[in-house]
Amino acid sequence: MSTGKFVISLDLELMWGVNDVITIDKYGMHIKGVHQVIPRLLQTFDHYGINATFSTVGLLFFETKEQILKNLPTRIPRYNNKVLSPYSYIKTIGNDYLEDPYHFAPRLIELIKQYPMQEIGSHTFSHYYCLEEGQTKEDFRADMIQSQKVAADYGITITSLVFPRNQSNEDYLQVCNELGILCIRGNESSWLYEARSGQKENLLRRGIRLADSFINISGHNCHSEETLKKKLPINVPASRFLRPYSPLLKRLDYLRLNRIKQSMSHAAKNGLIYHLWWHPHNFGVNQDENFSFLEKILLHFKQLEEQYSFESHTMTSAAKRILKL
Repeated sequence: MSTGKFVISLDLELMWGVNDVITIDKYGMHIKGVHQVIPRLLQTFDHYGINATFSTVGLLFFETKEQILKNLPTRIPRYNNKVLSPYSYIKTIGNDYLEDPYHFAPRLIELIKQYPMQEIGSHTFSHYYCLEEGQTKEDFRADMIQSQKVAADYGITITSLVFPRNQSNEDYLQVCNELGILCIRGNESSWLYEARSGQKENLLRRGIRLADSFINISGHNCHSEETLKKKLPINVPASRFLRPYSPLLKRLDYLRLNRIKQSMSHAAKNGLIYHLWWHPHNFGVNQDENFSFLEKILLHFKQLEEQYSFESHTMTSAAKRILKL
């Protein structure tokens, strides 16, 4: 039987991923907090021997707005909903990372690079939405090429991808394969997590997904290596979104923790893959509460590691084990 694997991925996007629905005035503290969260995450992962993938929006690599404007893709998405495109407001952002902590993260990327157990993957160049009307496969290709190019300038080879808003598009996987993307993070197998455009999302699904964070509605969402190695790029599906601490729901935190620990145990005992993910900005406020909760998860991992040889992996290292590379 295969050894169970614990995969962590984080979607590093700052305001590029939320500014179309939430303003800086409303969410700015979460985003600014990322500049404290990333160093703390790296130290925590290092302490517990955790490998993680930091899936990073390509626009975050630049140090100045001038660099961004000189390095745009050959094609940009033309969403029917113009609000979704970051290119419509790039000229309004700050001039550099010192002036604007919401749209630049070169120092964080350099810091992640200093931790060899961690992987920097792609969250596309522009936080690209693969299921929204108006965009095309060739637009996506141009976006991904630019994502890989800006990473290469940092000495980083991109081999993993997380689709923004989890809009995994089967039609675009061939493009990923052609560009050397070894693995993606797919969605949980339940209908609750089926990839949809923003227009097709609804409050019912969101409400049931919230409940699923506390009680087992959709199952453990763990997967065997055999079921994942059928095609490239390898799909390393999500198992659970690590919801941030909420003062309103803090009395239910024991259920939220048990939901995660039970599925991790299921994966470890049965040689399956468990994939936990979240955004660093989810930890941007209430940092002590969020890190305390995370450490309980990592302590459980260490117990499973000792008892069942549960392994910690990045997305790419998990994919390479699946492919026996």
